[in-house]
Amino acid sequence: MAFLTADYSKNQENSFEAIPTGNYEVLINKAQEQATKNGAESLQLDLLIRNDLDKVPALAGTNAKYHNRHVFMDNWKRKQTNQYDTDSFQYILDAAKVPEGTVLNSVDDFIKAITGKPVQAYIKNEDNTYNGKTEKVNRVAPWNISETNYPEVNHKFKDSKKSTDNPFDSKNDISIDDSEIPF
Repeated sequence: MAFLTADYSKNQENSFEAIPTGNYEVLINKAQEQATKNGAESLQLDLLIRNDLDKVPALAGTNAKYHNRHVFMDNWKRKQTNQYDTDSFQYILDAAKVPEGTVLNSVDDFIKAITGKPVQAYIKNEDNTYNGKTEKVNRVAPWNISETNYPEVNHKFKDSKKSTDNPFDSKNDISIDDSEIPF
């Protein structure tokens, strides 16, 4: 059996250019803290444009056209306080339908509460000038994250092993009574 047969019929152009401004249905695919070389810290959200809504007519120019694209949203710590603006995180929690009154004791708790949740994001395409070079980038402000119009998620990840469910999460534990153990 051959290892590989050259077949270019499914090849398509993949562009990393900024996507057009608009409302996109996304999953909060991942969230993680990062730091620049200069020590500036941020909590970065990886917003993944959902591919399960391609046939929704209202999303023909957004999700259907740009599904599976990632847009990164940085939430920077304030220089004066070296703390995150937790007021802006409230928009994300509300959009992710985290119940009001939920206590989050750490950034990790916040990450766990929002990861895998469907939300709608207003993604802007704007110019960014850095070191004299201007390029188009995507930006998402926390107040531009809102509740999804499509809460049922059937997104198919490119890597079939990828899932937002954590198999080691306590909610997936199997409960066995001592009387069921044979020894």
